[in-house]
Amino acid sequence: MKVKALNRTKASTTRSTPSDLRPIHKNLNPSSHPLPRAREYTRAVTAAKLDRMFASPFVGELKGGHVDGVNCLSVSRSNLLPVVSGGVDGTVRIWDLQSRSMVKNLEAHSRCVSGVVFGFEGMFYSCGEEGLIKAWNCFPKRGYLLHNDDDGSDDDDDDESDEDSQGYAKKPSSSNGNGNRGRTSTSTSTSTTFKNNNFKDEEESPYGPFNTYRLPSIRSSSHNNNSVAFHSIDHHWAISQFASASSDSAIHLWDPNRNNSPVTSFTNLWGSDDTVTTVRYNPAETNLIAHCSNDRGIGLHDTRTASALSKTILGMKSNCLEWNPMEPYMFVVGNEDYNAYTFDMRKLSRPTGMYKGHVGAVMSVSWSPTGTEFVSGSYDKTLRIFNVRKEGGTASHIGSSSTGVARDIYHTKRMQRVFCTAYTSDHKFILSGSDDTNLRLWKARSSEKIGQLSSREEASLQYRSALVQKYAHLPEVKRISKSRRVPKFVKKQTAEALVQKEKKRRKEGNVVKHSKPGTKKFTDERGKVVVKTVD
Repeated sequence: MKVKALNRTKASTTRSTPSDLRPIHKNLNPSSHPLPRAREYTRAVTAAKLDRMFASPFVGELKGGHVDGVNCLSVSRSNLLPVVSGGVDGTVRIWDLQSRSMVKNLEAHSRCVSGVVFGFEGMFYSCGEEGLIKAWNCFPKRGYLLHNDDDGSDDDDDDESDEDSQGYAKKPSSSNGNGNRGRTSTSTSTSTTFKNNNFKDEEESPYGPFNTYRLPSIRSSSHNNNSVAFHSIDHHWAISQFASASSDSAIHLWDPNRNNSPVTSFTNLWGSDDTVTTVRYNPAETNLIAHCSNDRGIGLHDTRTASALSKTILGMKSNCLEWNPMEPYMFVVGNEDYNAYTFDMRKLSRPTGMYKGHVGAVMSVSWSPTGTEFVSGSYDKTLRIFNVRKEGGTASHIGSSSTGVARDIYHTKRMQRVFCTAYTSDHKFILSGSDDTNLRLWKARSSEKIGQLSSREEASLQYRSALVQKYAHLPEVKRISKSRRVPKFVKKQTAEALVQKEKKRRKEGNVVKHSKPGTKKFTDERGKVVVKTVD
């Protein structure tokens, strides 16, 4: 009798150290493993269930919130920790994201804070409806100590303790590199640390304001309650300059070193006298500005020639606008018709994408730093995250890879109307500010684990994600992965919207059917968005 015996070396069957995994030998012959696709499909269903079971998007609130509703929000472009928010009560609050605690509460404006934006080196600007723009600093201690030190010396240990006492978990860098526009090193003269600082006594806040900007018309009529109000502000991506949108139907460009009047003003907005509500700089073509106004218009401006380029009029007013950071020729607007639209700046006559789902006006949009998705906050008290492109796919204006349906919906029982949203710079978290005075922190991926993953955990998550994507078209996996619980009000309004949509479609079909051939034709939804374009 002939007997075949397995012969393996000791090294192939034993562990090198007790912490290693035991070697496992697998037979890779397909004939020994029947029904592989059936087993893989079962694993995909299990993976989809696990993804929904571990979905817990809400991280927590920023401790304390505001006294009144949160109207605006801004995250730093160069630092992960600081966040600045503005409230309806006129206060501006500085937050530390790592500890989710408030660093400072600033009595900034006498009326509603309509916009906040970060500049360079911790400087940020706030604008209010009383017609003032103020400059602040969220890392003020170093500059404050330099100003109040007689001999200009600075002790590193004392400075570090002072920074920690402000509530930040991490001290900002004070190196004098190429990106340092707002501070000087400790060996330089103290007179150049903050050009516009005039500290009169020790009780004056080291956070500012370091400068106040207003229009000449406001200065001459300071006692007039009907003065020009600022509604939006944005900072240039490359140089020290910021733009404001105001109720005098104009866009003003400001130099931080000049507080007497704006550098340039765009006053002739295609003959419109309506208020400009939003203004945004393009992150790549930094001389390009986009704005939204109350006449339902979206306009583009070139700051080099101080001229208006083009304008498009939509069916309803747009409340917010943001440029895509990775594809700077694209931008998204949130509209009063409950939808968000993406546009290509080279062709404003038709939106490239239409994103539905909200049952209230879209009040805020914010792009992910990767440029592949954006989050929208609405009057219907929910957040929705939309994919502009599929994983590994092309952009929505190139192919039909975007469905226009939110990949996730965030809401809580106590959250009210959402007025501002923002992604953090690491793409992992989302911030939202709502009418219930709270700032909330959410995970960008609802089932993602917070913290460091082991190599086995990471491999397992990637395998489960690939399985769900592979079998996403099958009914069971699709039902599980797409299922979301929404508030009763949203569910009811969505059902009513579907009935209204069906009525409109049926009426349009009857009009085409009973009209003279060739006189009426069907128009797709995206074709109805833009009313007209103006050059």
